[in-house]
Order: sequence, then C-alpha cells, then structure tokens
Amino acid sequence: MDVRNGKPGFGIRDSRFGGGFTLIELLVVITVIAILMALLFPAFKGVQDQAKRTQAKNDLTQIVTAVNAYYTEYGKMPVDDTKQGVDTLVGDPNGSYDNAFVFDILRAIDDSNWNSGNKYNPKQITFFSGVDAKSATAPRSGFATQDATVNGVPIKKGGLVDPWGGEYLVSVDSDYDNWTQQFFSYTDLTYTTKTGGAGPWPAVQATATASSWGKDGKFGTNGDSKYNGSDDVISWQ
Repeated sequence: MDVRNGKPGFGIRDSRFGGGFTLIELLVVITVIAILMALLFPAFKGVQDQAKRTQAKNDLTQIVTAVNAYYTEYGKMPVDDTKQGVDTLVGDPNGSYDNAFVFDILRAIDDSNWNSGNKYNPKQITFFSGVDAKSATAPRSGFATQDATVNGVPIKKGGLVDPWGGEYLVSVDSDYDNWTQQFFSYTDLTYTTKTGGAGPWPAVQATATASSWGKDGKFGTNGDSKYNGSDDVISWQ
C-alpha cells in the first residue's frame, strides 16, 4: 500500500511494465519466425515439385491414351499424310513440329497446319480434353492461347505445355511396327533397337510415348542425357 493525497491505497503499475512487447522480445519473435520459414521453405518447394511431377505424369498418361483412342477410331496415327510410314516426334524445342500439330487433331480444332478443315478428324471427336494455360505470354500447365516464347523456345498456339513451361514431347508409331522410336534416348536406360532409314534406332514397344524435360527444361540433368536422378518425366518408365 502507499499513501496518496493523505489516503491509503494500492500502488499504480509503472507504465514501463505494461502488457506490450519490448523491442528485444519482438526481435526474438521475428528471428524465430525467419528461422522456421527457412527450415520449412525447402520442404514446401519439395511438395510443390512433387505435385508438378504428378500432374505431368497424369498428363502423359492422358496423351498416350488419346493417341491410342484416335488410332482405334481412324486406324492411323494423328499426323500429316507425309509423316505416315515413319515415326514422328512433336514438341522437340529444336525440331520442326510443335505438339499443337497433333493436339489440334486430337481436339478437333480446325487450324492452318496439318488439321486444316479438320482433315484428320472429320468426325470432330474430342480425344483429349485440357484446360487453357492461365498466362498467355508465359503458359504453364495447359494449352497455349497464343503464340509465345518461354525460356527462349517458341510455343505455338494450341501447344500443350507442362507445369514448368516446356512443351510435352510426343512420339508416335506412324510406321506401325508396334515400336516407337525414341528420338532422344537416355544413355542409362535399356532400349530395343529398330532398323530402318539411318537406324538402328532406340525404341520402346508402344504405339505412342510422351515425356517432359522437367524443371530444368533440358534432356536429363542439364542435358546429360541420363534419366536416373533427373527431373524428367516419361510415360514408359
């Protein structure tokens, strides 16, 4: 007790010891939060990367299923007549054919490329359904809505892009020998070889295969042509 104005009473707490945090306490809290974020960020990124790989794997399965469904319906592969008789690759960033050439056929889209006038899908059957990419200029996880350039690589409108912004590579057995030539062969995987042309070529026993070069956008790890340990995703493994 103390005496104020001549009357006994209880003391009043010094405002310096009020309910607020001190500067040092705030700094400690901020430091702890920063440390926790630094520890959790790699785990969060790992979950994100795994989710993207899962999405890519699902896309590859749907691509192969769509090509096979087209073959069942029309008795041929969804490629231009001039490509019949030789296995064909689309989506290679250094190649001649965007994967839009094939996906326009599978989606019954009349274009100015192979499927002009729905030449190769006259019944206008939708063999493949997918969503448009959210960004027009930097498409990811869907179909490009306009011609764009991602990581220095041109992507044509209608091209199907993986979660990292690269076109899916699709190889189809358009010489109909039940083996799909792997134009990009991983040096650490075992292949059956097929002859023909300048062969023998590495091949997979399938009517179609599809793949993604993953986060680094390169074949293998930074272009080393090795699958094991890489971020690539392939349909036949």
